[in-house]
Amino acid sequence: MDKVALGSTGLTINPLVYGTLPLGPLQAGLSPEEGGLLIRHALERGVTMIDTAELYETYSHVRAGLEGFRGDVVVVTKTHAADAPTARAHVERALRELGRERLDIVHLHGARIADPFTERADVLAELLRMKGEGKIGHVGISSHYIAAFRKAVAHPEIEVVHPLINRTGMGILDGSAAEMGAAISACAGAGKGVYAMKALAGGNLISEARDSIRYVLGLEGIHGVAIGMLSTAEIDANLELFRDGTADEAVWQKLESRRRRLRIMEKFCKGCGFCVEACASNALSVVDGVARVDEEACILCGYCGAACPEFMIRVV
Repeated sequence: MDKVALGSTGLTINPLVYGTLPLGPLQAGLSPEEGGLLIRHALERGVTMIDTAELYETYSHVRAGLEGFRGDVVVVTKTHAADAPTARAHVERALRELGRERLDIVHLHGARIADPFTERADVLAELLRMKGEGKIGHVGISSHYIAAFRKAVAHPEIEVVHPLINRTGMGILDGSAAEMGAAISACAGAGKGVYAMKALAGGNLISEARDSIRYVLGLEGIHGVAIGMLSTAEIDANLELFRDGTADEAVWQKLESRRRRLRIMEKFCKGCGFCVEACASNALSVVDGVARVDEEACILCGYCGAACPEFMIRVV
């Protein structure tokens, strides 16, 4: 598959980006060995960029997939830290657990932050400091807010952006898919690398996956799309779809028939509300002392699972 330039970063990537969130304990709970085999299959088929995060707990999966691989790989992670020391600790852990001396891209991970340049100014400054130390190649932002990307246009220190976008606009916190599309185009016009997340709205658009992926790929300014993949068949099908738009009908009918949901083990829920605070889509509430999910609003990101002190929430 032809590679594309990731904005003005100097990096070139296969437009299919491997999103590792579903591999880890927040969703499928694959072992590092199982996840590593899938990542390695994708790398050997031509995928060149891997997206992970401190929250995902998939560094061991990524490291297993990279072990012994000699091709070019762009490794991306994210920090959700609220302060500079924690951000530095997150980056240092990523370097250590991934076995790398330098991370290609590190995002400020701010799903619910409309203005990271104000609300996380210290974190951005620390990431830029670590870039100066040679530990980070490029600094970016990841958000569900259109406002964050509109502001990013005027900030040259932000070289890559990772916006939430899908054809229904599900999960966007301050506007429509068309408005997010305009912000994406403006970022790309300012030379920033742009790769999208939640093209399938966390699985809610799986029944129309091909059309949903084509929609995001067709947006002006999109250089890549991060897709979470849990089988070699899924990897291969996406590679064909991204390469030339072809799609084996039998394979895709099977893939599009899957259904996923957020499972809350209500019997053990203590009603602490930490999951509600973590939810970027306002899809959770505590009712009668138990966490409840609004399935129409939930984008199945799994962040609530990371916040649950009792480990009682998972995307299944």
